[in-house]
Amino acid sequence: MNFKTFASASLFAVLGLGVIAAQAATSPTEDSRVMQYRYGDRLDVQKVLSVMDDPSNACGVVNTRMDYLDSQGRHQSVEYRTYATGGCHES
Repeated sequence: MNFKTFASASLFAVLGLGVIAAQAATSPTEDSRVMQYRYGDRLDVQKVLSVMDDPSNACGVVNTRMDYLDSQGRHQSVEYRTYATGGCHES
């Protein structure tokens, strides 16, 4: 392995650790009634009331919250991660 390959691998490793630290720093919603969605969770959605991204003008992965009514008419909320493009382009 030459120096250039080693330097590239080290750079990607450091950047990868930075991404993990940044994701850990994002705090979930403090409202205990909001379910944190995990891949494979089954949702009982009868009607979507609202879908809101974090208020930041971010470009990339952000927290999104969906409020909905289930099949029994109860108000439910779920939070999940999505890719926002709000801050990606200059107007």
